[in-house]
Amino acid sequence: MKLTGLIKLKFIPASTDIGLLVLRVWLGFSMLLIHGFGKIQNFSGTLAMFKDNLGIPAPLGICAILAETVCSLLLILGVATRPAALFLAVTMGVAFAKVHQMVLIAPQGTPTGELAFIYLGGFIVLFLAGAGRFSADEKL
Repeated sequence: MKLTGLIKLKFIPASTDIGLLVLRVWLGFSMLLIHGFGKIQNFSGTLAMFKDNLGIPAPLGICAILAETVCSLLLILGVATRPAALFLAVTMGVAFAKVHQMVLIAPQGTPTGELAFIYLGGFIVLFLAGAGRFSADEKL
């Protein structure tokens, strides 16, 4: 194998659809497991925290919790991918701006909004690109 073939990874078939599948499932599972489950298990406490600490009214808090749970499941399955990704992108945009004050770089040990910012980017990609061929969206 030539060095250029190795550098370009030509031995791995390129597939946008597999890339979108991996991105959907990866972001969907991580959002659901790391963020959604905890919020839905402590639903009323999460709503109170949103209202008391962030000034987010209950209806918008409910939307955020549903985005992090229901929309995450939709992404994993590839059902209504674009609307689900849009709801998640808005949720992450609000989290990045309101919760993390748009801080990406901070002194060591100080929390940043890096994770919300990365999720936001991934959800924007899925909103723009759609679910890909390996999804329920494609079958419907």
